[in-house]
Amino acid sequence: MPTFRIASPEAADAHAVLVDYFALRAAEFPGGNYSPTYPTAAAFQAPDGVFLLLEDEGRIVGCGGIRRVGMPEGETDVFEIKHVFLRPETRGRGWGRLLLDELERRARRLGAAALVLDTHHTLEAAGHLYRNSGFTEIPRYNENPNATRWYRKELRA
Repeated sequence: MPTFRIASPEAADAHAVLVDYFALRAAEFPGGNYSPTYPTAAAFQAPDGVFLLLEDEGRIVGCGGIRRVGMPEGETDVFEIKHVFLRPETRGRGWGRLLLDELERRARRLGAAALVLDTHHTLEAAGHLYRNSGFTEIPRYNENPNATRWYRKELRA
């Protein structure tokens, strides 16, 4: 069973998995216009965020993070899910759901009222995971040039 480890996205091991993530996204991105933006450590530090590495048998197999974001409506208790990635050979084991659930749990502990995320419509498995996890499609909330869909999940009733 995989485990989670908090890491700076600028640490060598985290950066290495992000390099792999961005390379895969660029290779699969329609039109070849993918624009990677490497996360900074400052954006993923408590109490405003966390970056996690997913490890299995001592090997990093994925990553993901949450960070507090300002929303167009002025909300300040919204966290954004970023850089959710599993190495292709690990997919289909339920680890994407495990990672998403852990990010949500940590966001709740940091006081999040809602989660948001963006994705590309070609990432069908990711969209399916997000919808099945309670996210609903919303209007664009950021200017990510790689995104075509935006989602939100309310954490407080």
